[in-house]
Amino acid sequence: MTNKPGMTNKHGPAGVRGKRDAMGFGVAALNRVAGSRLLDRVGLRKPLERVVFNSARTGFQAAGATARTFKKAQRLGKPARLTKPSSTGAFDVTPTEEQQMIAETVREFAGEQLRPAAAEADTNAAPPDGLLARAAELGVTTVGVPEELGGLGTERSAVSGVLVAEEMARGDMGLALACLAPSAVSTALSLWGNADQQATYLPAFVGENVPAAALALQEPRALFDPRQPHVRARRTPDGYRLDGVKSMVPLATRAELFVVSAELEGSGPALFLVEANNQGITVESEPAMGLRAASTGRVHLDGVRLSGAALLGGTGSEALTDCVRLSRLAWCALAVGTAQAVLDYVIPYVNEREAFGEPISHRQAVAFKVADIGTELEGMRLATYRAASRAEQGLPFARETALARKLCADHGMAIGNDGVQLLGGHGFTKEHPVERWYRDLRAVSLMEGAVLV
Repeated sequence: MTNKPGMTNKHGPAGVRGKRDAMGFGVAALNRVAGSRLLDRVGLRKPLERVVFNSARTGFQAAGATARTFKKAQRLGKPARLTKPSSTGAFDVTPTEEQQMIAETVREFAGEQLRPAAAEADTNAAPPDGLLARAAELGVTTVGVPEELGGLGTERSAVSGVLVAEEMARGDMGLALACLAPSAVSTALSLWGNADQQATYLPAFVGENVPAAALALQEPRALFDPRQPHVRARRTPDGYRLDGVKSMVPLATRAELFVVSAELEGSGPALFLVEANNQGITVESEPAMGLRAASTGRVHLDGVRLSGAALLGGTGSEALTDCVRLSRLAWCALAVGTAQAVLDYVIPYVNEREAFGEPISHRQAVAFKVADIGTELEGMRLATYRAASRAEQGLPFARETALARKLCADHGMAIGNDGVQLLGGHGFTKEHPVERWYRDLRAVSLMEGAVLV
């Protein structure tokens, strides 16, 4: 008996009869849509093709997320760490010439790659294909990795991380979050990973095929405190067992590696390296009001068993505490970049938009509101740079981070709202990007983790 097209028998190359993986379902779904003539008659072909394509792509991502196996690529005698710049004691947060060059390069990338793709990515709740690879080619995942491990880092520089996040967010905050999520994991490994962890995972982040990865601190509950996670880690004879849920995790459906915070029984909060192909991990999409382009999702950990080598940063809360603070600085930087995008957009708008025979910027109420945006933005930027400068010099930065987060959460949301107001009725439509920036800026006051500087 010969097979008809589309059939598979038990002797054929498909292997097991009746079994189809996620990619197979995706291809089959696309084929069924392509062959249906009824869709053309009722005018539903294009809308349904988009739905099926997105569903099929999710299947491709789920299949790909479990394909990589991390193996130790080299033997390290001790973990590699970036040196801290010497402290001069002077209050100067002016970026160096090298940092300015990095910022200009990232700004150009954001303008060419992120800004044009942002609207469609927001609609699809996913970054466009190939964008993460292009961001990796830019080197954003290697800035915090020491040179001896193949990265670009020579000195520990939280300021450089802040500048990169800020310029990325000028293009689009959601896509910036997607592009920077893997670098949060590589930076965490550089800061707190031991020699074996660095040798196992960091080579993947400096190669050509950088894995999707995410820092998962957020949890779906009211009054969430990232320093008191409800995900539980229990010791077992061969390592650890994790149970709980993480939410608003960027690139969740395609991520191959997570850094997860959990309450370790008898030791307090800690960080764990969790590979996506571990048994007991399920991921569901969780699109929200903003940051839709980051493809956020929930990660369910149901009896996930980890080896003893999965603990990142050792026992004690020091690593998690620093992680929370450095993550909040990164969110401040994203807020500064997005607020700058709002200001850059509304200034020409109010100068060109005319009412009653003159530009609306001639009205004091409009001019004062634009001036308020500029004033608040500079305060946000200065507070963020100062906290980042103290962090990279090894000075206490808890107070400065708290001040920066308060400024960026409150004023960032106000700037988004003012941007919508200045555009009037146009601010409410998707014809202009300000409504998207407003939705994204609201996330700064509640998001934890996901990015790191």
